[in-house]
Amino acid sequence: IDEVFLGSCMTNIGHFRAAGKLLNNITKPLPTKLWVAPPTKMDEAQLIEEGYYSIFGVAGARTEMPGCSLCMGNQARVAPGCTVVSTSTRNFPNRLGQGANVYLASAELAAICSIEGKLPTVEQYLAYMDTINATAADTYRYLNFDELPAFVKSASSVEISDEMKAAAKKLDMGQ
Repeated sequence: IDEVFLGSCMTNIGHFRAAGKLLNNITKPLPTKLWVAPPTKMDEAQLIEEGYYSIFGVAGARTEMPGCSLCMGNQARVAPGCTVVSTSTRNFPNRLGQGANVYLASAELAAICSIEGKLPTVEQYLAYMDTINATAADTYRYLNFDELPAFVKSASSVEISDEMKAAAKKLDMGQ
């Protein structure tokens, strides 16, 4: 495996926490180029606050601005002809880069591939996952926007016109 992409709209904050916990235990440089792109700015802010961006940085990951990044294939590209493990939702020819050979995987498997430089054996995978399974309740907790003070403050100042409220009410009533 030459490059690993951890991102896309199909990932959630728990996937990045799991990858961070796996990467936090490495003791040597990654044999792969690791790209990290959370789906939203709120995910990014929370990951920074929780210290995961620091872990990604120490591991040598390239952090991208939140959004599509490699998944869309138009903001960044992998090296021509490389083999990639990606958490994106598509792997058709040339999506991530010219002649790239792409394997789709979970975020956890992608992180393990970035550490190993290859697809792991079942035994290797399960050994890595023991680390994640031990803290799964915390690792995979959702990012509840309505509980984030900055989001609540921003949302409370949004003004909705009477016209929009009436349109929303009609939708709720199925009219």
